[in-house]
Amino acid sequence: MMLCGVIPILATPFNDDESLDLVSWQRLIRFMLDAGADGLTILGVLGEANRLTDAERDSLISSAVTTVEGRVPLVVGVSHAGTFAAGVLAARAEELGASAVMLAPHKEPVANDERIVELYKRVARATSLPIVLQDHPASTEVQMSAALIARIVDSVPSIQAIKAEAVPTAPKIRALREQCKTHVAILAGLGALYAPFDLAEGIDGFNTGFAFPEVLKAMVSAAHSGNFARVHALYARFAALIVFEQQPGLAVRKEILRRRGMIASARVRHPGAALPAGSALHLDRLLAAAFGGQDLSHKLEV
Repeated sequence: MMLCGVIPILATPFNDDESLDLVSWQRLIRFMLDAGADGLTILGVLGEANRLTDAERDSLISSAVTTVEGRVPLVVGVSHAGTFAAGVLAARAEELGASAVMLAPHKEPVANDERIVELYKRVARATSLPIVLQDHPASTEVQMSAALIARIVDSVPSIQAIKAEAVPTAPKIRALREQCKTHVAILAGLGALYAPFDLAEGIDGFNTGFAFPEVLKAMVSAAHSGNFARVHALYARFAALIVFEQQPGLAVRKEILRRRGMIASARVRHPGAALPAGSALHLDRLLAAAFGGQDLSHKLEV
């Protein structure tokens, strides 16, 4: 399985009382598929995976598998503070019908490359699913060198993709291409914050939660046809929105998903914060400037 194109990271919808909203969950998935998503990733940082119970994880995975119906790969986040637990989560994702799992290392008091390598080896033994290696030091506080990632990829055959989110991204992507003896897909994240530069380094697509996958699809299509003038024009048009959405926390992105009609409530589980009133006004202006009054509740023509 080759993971490429635009693979949105999905937020987990909650009702205002913070209970799961599976109706919005299915609507969100269908919307992303209709928008041309080449795959979906669930239960990541954006999915508030660390705020979910095991029963809720099972419910979300099962519902996603049923809704997707095998049309695109479904990647499930299984990162955990414990290696054994990550393996159990990976095995459970496979049992419930996932296509692949995404795994990031956990911060330890004393950094140790050998333990990180062993993490991926052990989880690979726990499941037959492909693994997406996530390199996201902003959330994990784990710094993995390109050499370490290449070593892991070359020693764990089930790793089929790298989610490259360590800044500066472009030099890291270039180093990964040079140092990995095994060919794997490289996907950019971070809300497409560095999209033109990552595309210029030959990424295979985006694996991120930016609420407008249509924009990312247009950028990937332009890059693959060698039209980087269009890539930069698209980025210039949407850069302010990309930057605004990439602020810490999930409130902005969930509010955009609500405005697009994908989810009923923008609720973030406590202790996550809601969108301040002033930020909502900024968002009004940004959306108006970027889309000029288009109906955001339908697939957008970019």
